[in-house]
Amino acid sequence: MLESLHISNYALIDSVDISFAPGLNIITGETGAGKSVMLGALSLILGDRADSRVVADHDSKSVIEATFAVGRYPGLKEFCVSNDLEWDDAVCILRREISPTGRSRAFVNDSPVTLALLRGVAMQLVDIHSQHQNLLLSRPEYQMQMLDSLAGNEGRLSVHATRYAAFRQAMKRLKTLKVRIEQDRRDEEYTRYQLEQLDELAPIAGEQDELEQRRDILSNLTELKSWLTQALDVLSEGRNSAAEQIASSIEAVNAIESVLPAKASIPGRLESLAIELGDIVSTLQKVDERLQADPSELEYVEERLNAIYGMEHRHNVDTVEALIAIREELSMRLSALNDSDGSIAELEKEARRARSLARESAAEITAARIEAGRQLAAKLQELAVPLGMKNLQCKINVNPADLSVTGADSVEFLFSFNKNQSPMPVGETASGGEISRLMLCVKSIIASRMQLPSIIFDEIDTGVSGDVASKMGRMMADLGRNIQVIAITHLPQVAAKGEAHFKVYKEDDEHSTHTRISRLDSAARLDEIAMMVSDGAVTAEARANARALLDNQN
Repeated sequence: MLESLHISNYALIDSVDISFAPGLNIITGETGAGKSVMLGALSLILGDRADSRVVADHDSKSVIEATFAVGRYPGLKEFCVSNDLEWDDAVCILRREISPTGRSRAFVNDSPVTLALLRGVAMQLVDIHSQHQNLLLSRPEYQMQMLDSLAGNEGRLSVHATRYAAFRQAMKRLKTLKVRIEQDRRDEEYTRYQLEQLDELAPIAGEQDELEQRRDILSNLTELKSWLTQALDVLSEGRNSAAEQIASSIEAVNAIESVLPAKASIPGRLESLAIELGDIVSTLQKVDERLQADPSELEYVEERLNAIYGMEHRHNVDTVEALIAIREELSMRLSALNDSDGSIAELEKEARRARSLARESAAEITAARIEAGRQLAAKLQELAVPLGMKNLQCKINVNPADLSVTGADSVEFLFSFNKNQSPMPVGETASGGEISRLMLCVKSIIASRMQLPSIIFDEIDTGVSGDVASKMGRMMADLGRNIQVIAITHLPQVAAKGEAHFKVYKEDDEHSTHTRISRLDSAARLDEIAMMVSDGAVTAEARANARALLDNQN
């Protein structure tokens, strides 16, 4: 339950601290006193967008902090722990801070969190029903959400969403394949022509680099041969060549070997030098023999390279390896065309299998919705009778619809409020007061099934009065025996049913107006209800009527 609420520097509220009670908490106050301001502040705890305009004093930030008792809600603990949030088995504290610039920060148990995570925690702690939400009852998406909540369809919907996504992916792959095959069939003749050209060229990996290197050699053959001749002449073939010089050195060294240091091994080193030189000369001679001028070879290399370059330009690539990849792709496309019927049949089989699984999970959701709709209709009729709607007939239809991520249903809530009246959509047949009473019944059912710690009603009793208002108040009090209920109301019949009563009012100082809230003691509560009974004047008769309402609390 919501144990306490702190609001500071928010709109007309400089600072308020409220400690709520279990059961039914009543909040009253004149129109414009600031009840909606408090509700707006509390809605920030639920993850609503922040606005810098609510920060009254621009020298400090606005802070809204709510403390909830959470001992009986293990699901919330699991949610927080799984999201790496600090956990206290006794309380859960939600805080929102808004800076004067409009920047917002959110915290759960003093851990900074995103708004989405704050909203995920808050939705398991409190539900705020404002007046405009009465219109939700006529919306199919809200009706569907209501049935799913009552049916406990969360797990089923998760499984179905996964299966439906798999079905959509299978259908997408099938459609893509069909489009590609259709395009390939239109281009088949051109594809075969391209493949034939590549097959005729028969490119080989690494071929282009080798040909370009060979072309460079052949194109510069005369110059290369000249350098080779010069090298060979210097090393071994010319007069006073290196070979001759080394041979003479060996002869001379041998003649003076007796005076040379033995460790220097000069004769042996010269012999090694002569052998190494001979090996170099042999290699250069072989290169010289290989570099023979052959005009036809250069012509072949040029023609082959031109053919490769032309094919690369045609396919907008610059390597032989890319041409080989294109040839393989073209070959695969033609092979796929030959086996296209089999490929389509396989994907169609996969799509049918995925659709079958999705329909199976959708059927489970449908069955749960039908049963939840039957129970909801019966419970609504039961709860509506004491609220002056003894002729209410409720019919909840779960109709077949196209398969979607939410199942394969459309939902329709139909109501009739009078005898001999055919059930119709609520927006076409109900008055404002009837919709308010229906929504109270709906919220009572949902809150008890979902085991929310707290629920807040913002003038859900709009459009009713007299005995019906008293019965609505009693229903809220009954609901408060299981969960905490906070009701903002203008009706004395409802206010008298509360276990704790708070009054919102405005107070002026020298500089500004402030919104205050205080918990009323017995005497102040009697006067407040008397004012509500008499529309502002606290008379003896009004006090007597208020006393009668309080005495008839149960």
